[in-house]
Amino acid sequence: MDQVAQTERTPVQVPLATRPLGVWASMKTGQRNLLELIPEIATRQPMVSGRTVKRWHMVMDPGANRRILKEAVEDYPKSDVTKLILGPAIGESLFIAEGAHWLWQRRAAAPAFSARHVQALAPVMTAAAERSAARIAAQAGRAANLFIETIAATFEVITDVTLSGGRAFDRSAIHAAFDAYIASAARITLLDVIGAPMWVPRPSRLFSAPAMREMKAMADRVIDERRAEGAHDVPDLLDLLLDGADPETGRKMTTTELRDNLLTFIVAGHETTALTLAWSLYLCAFDPEVQHRARAEAKAALGARAATVADLAALPYCRQIVDEALRLYPPAAFLSRTARADDTLCGREIRPGDTVMLPIYALHRNHALWPDPHRFDPDRFADAKAIDRFAYLPFGGGPRICIGASFALQEAVIILATLLARFRFTPVPGRDPKPVLILTLRPEGGVWLNVEPD
Repeated sequence: MDQVAQTERTPVQVPLATRPLGVWASMKTGQRNLLELIPEIATRQPMVSGRTVKRWHMVMDPGANRRILKEAVEDYPKSDVTKLILGPAIGESLFIAEGAHWLWQRRAAAPAFSARHVQALAPVMTAAAERSAARIAAQAGRAANLFIETIAATFEVITDVTLSGGRAFDRSAIHAAFDAYIASAARITLLDVIGAPMWVPRPSRLFSAPAMREMKAMADRVIDERRAEGAHDVPDLLDLLLDGADPETGRKMTTTELRDNLLTFIVAGHETTALTLAWSLYLCAFDPEVQHRARAEAKAALGARAATVADLAALPYCRQIVDEALRLYPPAAFLSRTARADDTLCGREIRPGDTVMLPIYALHRNHALWPDPHRFDPDRFADAKAIDRFAYLPFGGGPRICIGASFALQEAVIILATLLARFRFTPVPGRDPKPVLILTLRPEGGVWLNVEPD
């Protein structure tokens, strides 16, 4: 098939590297779009290795992924670069912590994300879907940036379920603070590429400190306020975390630990779901037949109302669209680990200190694992159990799988189905989004779609 025909039938993708990159080129490319560091051959091989000052390996093999994320997880801690970028914002929270410090926090937080509690939070998602639909209705008949809308909707959800009623909490301020942090601190530097030690200062990350201090102070005030006034009748996430304890030791989180985890949940809990929704809407506009089928399903299940958790069983195709969007545009599109012990992956020697990367973007588009991998096809997930668990990793895998995965999927389907039942989305010519990975896989330029009411 010629390149023109292939482009016409596939949604936007990242131009992967077709030649080796040196240190300087790697740094410049990584600042522009981290995914462009991935060699194109990674979509056709189980593993690619090289050296850019430090030895590195990119792994696209499900068996090797299972070993890294599950069987030998203690030998593959998160990389120093990951900790350098995120540590100033979210401290030693679940996302960053290792070993015993991670384990007790996970045990303390797990009850807050049980199926019962996640389902109990669904009315907040339904209300946010209704408000989102009202805002979109006001833009009907013209082009709208749906990424801005999905950010607004999911930020409403996460702040309502995390810190409901927090008088000391300023949504817009905390959102602006983290956006500023990402802009100044989340891009990789030359020092990161060459593997400079963590104690070597990265000047670009020093400028974000004031915004981070204010964000943390705001969260601390909310926690102190909640401790003083007591839990709500219907507990939110902060109530559940305040009440949570390690079942083996009884240890509870300090204010600092609570704050770092709350900020982790706020940032991860809205950004990743907003991206999933924005890419899902782009894909529905890209393929009118998929959108027509999903709209029919949503309208049959919902009529004129917003989706609820009780509707999820009647919305399997909407869920498949979300799953396929997460395959093509995984928010966490690049995981990095540092090998701690000698090992062998795909028959290759791994040495302590080697950087071991899981380029989820390339894994999800690997020709050995996915037929016609760049094509948008929600029917791949008609039987999700048939897919190798470690070939599809939008939320990671093993014991450190994202604790909020079920929350994010429930929210995404509720909002997506509500919007598809009420509106028809079509592309805006010349305004295709560009997939760019800084900290998450964002649609650079926004997701501009024409909005038509039903």
